[in-house]
Amino acid sequence: MISITEEIPVPSPPGRVWEVISDPSAVVSCIGGAELGASHDDGSFDGTLAIRFGGLRVKFAARISLDLDESAHEGRLTARGADGQGATRFSASATFRVVEGDSPDSSRVFCDGEIKLNGKLAKLIESGAGMVVSRMTKEFTEQLVETCATPAEPVAAAEPVESPATVTPVPAPAPAEAPVEPHPAPGPRPTGLFARLRAWWAGRRSGRQGQPSRGSRNTSGGAIGQGGRR
Repeated sequence: MISITEEIPVPSPPGRVWEVISDPSAVVSCIGGAELGASHDDGSFDGTLAIRFGGLRVKFAARISLDLDESAHEGRLTARGADGQGATRFSASATFRVVEGDSPDSSRVFCDGEIKLNGKLAKLIESGAGMVVSRMTKEFTEQLVETCATPAEPVAAAEPVESPATVTPVPAPAPAEAPVEPHPAPGPRPTGLFARLRAWWAGRRSGRQGQPSRGSRNTSGGAIGQGGRR
């Protein structure tokens, strides 16, 4: 059996540390060689972890369950699985909790767990477990501190859907009217004696121009008279 007891200091507030450590995908990203698989209807999920023991690299596949207590910032993890060849089976359980650190905006993560191995590689793995756990704890701590230092991405708010704008029809411009030419204003009526005489004389001249001349009438009469005498 392999026992694990760790205390990890993190220079971030407990709330932020809990956001990360309670998220399986975030935890997996902090563990080298770990991958997250499919989730199941009962809330469990699949995962794999590749570990190197000296010159031997073993990849384990497991079914993992996670129970969380949000208010207390505590959780419990259980896992069962085997290596890729089925030569070694294991079961694991661990509890973890996040508390305030010694300085403001800091936290401490406590983790206690145990791993039971059965099979061909059990003794080999147990003999090198101390060194492997120490190396993995160091790598996990570094990644956890880096992840917690990055602010959580805010959830994008849905953009309001604007209603289509009401288009007010613009009336067509009225056809331009042709400019009306003003009638010339009548001239001023003649005043004075000489002005009246000029107007009278102009009227007589215009009347005479519309009548046949007397010469024409005399010529015609003379022609008729001569014919009569003949």
